[in-house]
Amino acid sequence: MSESQGGLKFSTRIGGILAAAGSAVGMGNIWRFPTQTGENGGSAFLLVYLAVIFIFGIPLLLSEFIIGRRSRANVGNAYSVLAPHSSWGIVGWASAIVAFVIFCYYNVVVAWVLYYLWESLNGSFQDIGREVASGALSGEIYAQKFGDFIGHPWKPLVVLGLTMLVIHVIIVAGVKKGIELASRLLMPTLFFMMILMVFFAFTMPGAGKACEFLFSFNPDYLTPGVFLSAIGQCFYSFSIGMGLVTYASYFPESVRLNRTAFSVGFMDTAVAVMAGLIIFPAVFSVANASPASGPGLVFVSLPNVFNSSLHDHAFLNWLIPVAFYFILFVAAVTSAMFLHEVATAFLSDKGGMSRRRAATVITLLGTALGVVSSLSMGIWSDIHIFGMNFFEFLDYSTSRIVLPLTGLGASLFVGWRMSRNDVLDELTSGGTVRFIWLPVFLFLLRYVIPILIMTVMITQLFDISLS
Repeated sequence: MSESQGGLKFSTRIGGILAAAGSAVGMGNIWRFPTQTGENGGSAFLLVYLAVIFIFGIPLLLSEFIIGRRSRANVGNAYSVLAPHSSWGIVGWASAIVAFVIFCYYNVVVAWVLYYLWESLNGSFQDIGREVASGALSGEIYAQKFGDFIGHPWKPLVVLGLTMLVIHVIIVAGVKKGIELASRLLMPTLFFMMILMVFFAFTMPGAGKACEFLFSFNPDYLTPGVFLSAIGQCFYSFSIGMGLVTYASYFPESVRLNRTAFSVGFMDTAVAVMAGLIIFPAVFSVANASPASGPGLVFVSLPNVFNSSLHDHAFLNWLIPVAFYFILFVAAVTSAMFLHEVATAFLSDKGGMSRRRAATVITLLGTALGVVSSLSMGIWSDIHIFGMNFFEFLDYSTSRIVLPLTGLGASLFVGWRMSRNDVLDELTSGGTVRFIWLPVFLFLLRYVIPILIMTVMITQLFDISLS
């Protein structure tokens, strides 16, 4: 019997919603969403993304919620509980394993955020900004600083260890006193800080241009490529295929799954849009800065942008980077603890271990693989797997191969394998509420979503451009 079957549950409905939202809200919202928006024409991408949420994201969230609460098991066991003596259990195992693998390399980037938060706190970026403003250094120093850090033989490892420790303490504390408590503290803090940052961003010179970029519709950008980019962003932003089944197994019976899915989708999207409203005014306030700077936006472009736009205001030049990297770190931690929990619950059940021991094993193994991932961008950068370093290989194999398949598995399982009555029972909370969209929901899961997932997967694997 799994721990979730043994009685692990979130103590309140709002605690479960915030935990599920925290699993989805992460660096994909604050880092990847603005980058995708910048690369795909701003308002057109945003409009398409909102549509994708309803036809793709919410149904997939609901499918994982249904599997989790119906089975009352962690994702590694859930499919076998609902479909015993079948091959569907492979989907659960794959989801648990991919969550652990993502946890290992994801925390390398979380550690970078923590380091940049520290550098902001101690005024390092202010010092660099003054030298750039005086002409003593060029703007290239920001890229050099980032490259020197991730290539350093031990600095990233120290910060990685601290990151792992923070997440380990939360997981060991348990579902209610660890995950739920952390979510109830961190998620409101995240929203409060982001709202304050949005208000500040609207005082910047580039605020008008940023709003035009985000909200003035340009039909020229409505291409199949933008649509597929929006699907990919929704897939990763909502943590689909990564084991949300495990969190759903902790939902009490009072949780209405359809409302929870919409709440999670709304909060996840609100964070992404607010991230754009924070980043783009700053970017458009500086000459030659681009909203399509790619992954370097957070660690190279933004430190330069903040210093360039705020160098005449010493306190704000310190405060705004601190606030931004704090927000990013909070978002990253809520996602990281979700990934850790998925792997911990799976190992505890399959290995017959106590929760504390399973969490310790996951932390130690995750740290070891994290160290290898970090060093693969430094002193081990010449070691390649299929032409990629270890970090790139883990990212490629999970995001382009395994995750689409586990998401596809969840969609097909609820659409075809589970009984219609069981699905409806979960969606109506045992018949206590109405759900009139079941035919549409099942049609999306059976036909539309599988086609979309396979299309995204194929275009990514073979680098097919549909722009």
